[in-house]
Amino acid sequence: MGKSEIIVKAEELVEFAMKGNDASHDAAHAFRVRDLALSLSAEEGLSNSPDSILTVELAALLHDIGDYKYMRDPSEGKIVEEFLIKEGVDEGIKTRILNIIKGMGFKEEIGGVTETNNCPEFGVVQDADRLDAIGAIGIARCFTFGGSRNRVLHDPKIKPRSDLSKEKYMNKDEQTTLNHFHEKLLKLKELMKTKAGQKRAERRHKFMEEFLEEFYQEWDGRA
Repeated sequence: MGKSEIIVKAEELVEFAMKGNDASHDAAHAFRVRDLALSLSAEEGLSNSPDSILTVELAALLHDIGDYKYMRDPSEGKIVEEFLIKEGVDEGIKTRILNIIKGMGFKEEIGGVTETNNCPEFGVVQDADRLDAIGAIGIARCFTFGGSRNRVLHDPKIKPRSDLSKEKYMNKDEQTTLNHFHEKLLKLKELMKTKAGQKRAERRHKFMEEFLEEFYQEWDGRA
């Protein structure tokens, strides 16, 4: 069975809206998150509900459109809502999609946003996004983003920040790329919402730990 018309249009919107982003947050990221979210949905038993699957797929595809890190114009924050209204998405599904997108970020969890956590679709979409932030692809994305912002790879004198508030997390002026692993990426395994997400995160987390051990040995001339 082919893709529904709204999914095709959503994919086209993703391609258009994210074409100026670096490769850490480009359309390929959104498509990977969508594929992961649908796979997790099947494992979590959501596949029998067409409304749930539509919610998951659209939320996963559209979740990074209007991301504050890339926003060039305040009006970009309304692109997703306007798209859903234009396409005549059911009001209940539209509200769920917008709530998932609003609450799924790491900075939101630091800030205490939890009202969407009871929605089963929220768990699989957030877990899918976080899975794409760890493991081999997560490492590649982390260095891609750091390079796009001209960040230092590693500076032993700059220690990872602890007890981050939402405001401190968003202030990345002195952050090195390696510190991002300790401030966020290594914490994601414990924040997975679904059993399927937790299982996949174990492998990706272990790969990151092994990478970091090798990185520090090479940095210090021990390897």
